[in-house]
Formats: sequence, structure tokens, C-alpha cells
Amino acid sequence: MSYSPRLKEMYNAEIIPALTEKFGYKTVMRVPKLEKIVLSQGMGEAVADKKLIDNAVADLSRIAGQKAITTISKKDISNFKLRKGMPIGTKVTLRGEKMYDFLDRLISVALPRTRDFRGINPKGFDGRGNFNLGVKEHIIFPEIDIDKVSRILGMDITFVTSADSDEEGMALLDAFGFPFIKK
Repeated sequence: MSYSPRLKEMYNAEIIPALTEKFGYKTVMRVPKLEKIVLSQGMGEAVADKKLIDNAVADLSRIAGQKAITTISKKDISNFKLRKGMPIGTKVTLRGEKMYDFLDRLISVALPRTRDFRGINPKGFDGRGNFNLGVKEHIIFPEIDIDKVSRILGMDITFVTSADSDEEGMALLDAFGFPFIKK
């Protein structure tokens, strides 16, 4: 028997029929789906210390379960002592089963470990059904050993969906169990 993530099975069995009923889609192909999750970290301090980037890549790779890449600056900015081609951040794009596994860990383990967590503000939608979430501390993930962390980093998590509107995107993420703050 092959492995299939819990949230992927839930999407196929429960979420597709629920969203079809709610929005009245004529075909299953119209139902919004999660296409990818992008984790990124901006590391402005890395201009002075190159070792920070290596640590950030290692931590992000551990969190995602997939190798993270270093992002490079595209132009010179003298006020920030930045030259073209310098490493300035890290990112990783998750798709398929790894995406569903990460989403499951984020919702059920990492977010509840956040200090003073009351829910996610639903204002992070971009108008096209995609959602952005900022995390202040990367140590909320169980893969990170707090004793070995030299510096606590924040990260941005972008959920890219095939939804046409914010309402559809929110309904999709809500069906996955996102702890949105109810108005």
C-alpha cells in the first residue's frame, strides 16, 4: 500500500464535495485546490555574516523536509551595504505530498505552539485567493532543536491556490482546518 497524506485524502473525500455544494461548481476541475506552499526568509543581516545564511538554509530545509535554496540580491543598494549577487535570504517551494505533510504539521503542531496564539488573521489574502502568513519565530516547528539555534528567525509562508477569489481561497483553507479568527 502506498502512502497518501491525511489532508490530501480529506481534500478528495470531504472538501471537494463541500466546496462544490457551497459555490455550485459544474465540474470538479473548478474546485479550488492548493497548488504550492512557499516558505521564505529574508536575511538582511547576512550581508555582514555569511554563516547566517548557511544556518538559515539548514533550518528551513529541516522544517520543509526538502533542500532550501539561497536567494541572491538582484541589484546594488549602497544604503544597505548590498552588492549584486550577495546572498540575502532563503526559500523553498513545496508541492504534492510534501506540501500536504507540511500543511498538516503547520496546522496541528506548529501554530498551536506559537506564544499567545489566538488564531490567524484572515487579512493576508491578495485578492486572487492566495494567502500570506508571517511567522515571527521559526522555533515553533518541532524539527528545530531550540538548544542549537543561534538566532531566532521569522519567515513568510505563502499558500498559492487555484481559487479565483479571496472568498473561495478562504473557504478552501478553512476546510483544511486553518484556525482563522472569526469576525
